[in-house]
Amino acid sequence: MIPARQPGGMRVVRLDLWIDPAFDACIEREPTLSLEVLPVRDEAITAAGLAGAHAYHVSAAKDEVPARWQVSESLLARCPELLCVSSGGAGYDTVDVAACTRAGVAVVNQAGANAASVAEMTFALLLSLVKRLRESQAALVAGSAATREALMGREIEGRVLGIVGIGEIGRRVARVAAGFGLRVIAYDPLLPPEEIRARGAEPVSFPQLLEQAEVVSLHCPLNDDTRGMIGAEAFAMMRPGALFISTARGGIHDEQALLSALQEGRLAGAGLDVWSQEPPQPGHGLLLRSDVVATYHTGGVTHEGRRKVAHGSASQIMEMLAGRRPPRLLNPEVWPTFLERLGRRQR
Repeated sequence: MIPARQPGGMRVVRLDLWIDPAFDACIEREPTLSLEVLPVRDEAITAAGLAGAHAYHVSAAKDEVPARWQVSESLLARCPELLCVSSGGAGYDTVDVAACTRAGVAVVNQAGANAASVAEMTFALLLSLVKRLRESQAALVAGSAATREALMGREIEGRVLGIVGIGEIGRRVARVAAGFGLRVIAYDPLLPPEEIRARGAEPVSFPQLLEQAEVVSLHCPLNDDTRGMIGAEAFAMMRPGALFISTARGGIHDEQALLSALQEGRLAGAGLDVWSQEPPQPGHGLLLRSDVVATYHTGGVTHEGRRKVAHGSASQIMEMLAGRRPPRLLNPEVWPTFLERLGRRQR
């Protein structure tokens, strides 16, 4: 059901994909806003709804949102009233931020809202690998006569954890790692060394991280600088027997290169929550290996994390449409133009 538009009000739209009810509840409590839920599969209704929208909440997962409803230059051209876009996650793969900036559209993400959930998943993957949980359960299910020693795991205390990208999630991972007795190093080209130290890690270069870390964990965004950054060359630089973890985005690491590194015995295992194609095909080589722990990109998908993301997205939309700068603005250079466009709409 699409609620009737409030005369003279600002129109907020989202697709009829699942979202925590906190989003709708927040928007509907604001008397100056009206909310429209647009059907993904009805081209005419959704195109018309977006054409008249002032704010658009869009899922951050590119495989959930049909390409025609992702925020591209062509979609922006069809949405002349659009003032702001909110990505429903820390990532923003479904939003062309540069195109939005050119169009005078402000873009926010929800970085940090599900940071606790993703950081916890990082350690769930790591501990599953070193304790060999997948193999142990498989032996139990099969009724195997394996001895406990045949399924012997390892400890992580005293190991070197290398964090690639020590933002909201990365700093939480560093904090938890200290409790496990891990030594933490980090590479983040966007932060000065003193800030990396303040976040609980010793700053190193990217090659140094690959050479020193016994566990490499990705927490950087997917963009032109990071796409494919962990490929055959990077895997070859890692310590023999290292573990590789990614709860970041598919496409940052080369899946075939990772599979080769595991097949050749250069790496001891991998924990993967993200994939180039989500979900991956059932016969994907990485899924067939006992030294890989795989999940369904559910790192940030917890009841608590989804509620925080929904509330944060609604709050930032309300802030922007009230003319107040939001905390997670991805294109700050657009703000003066945004305010000018908002002012024209309100006159």
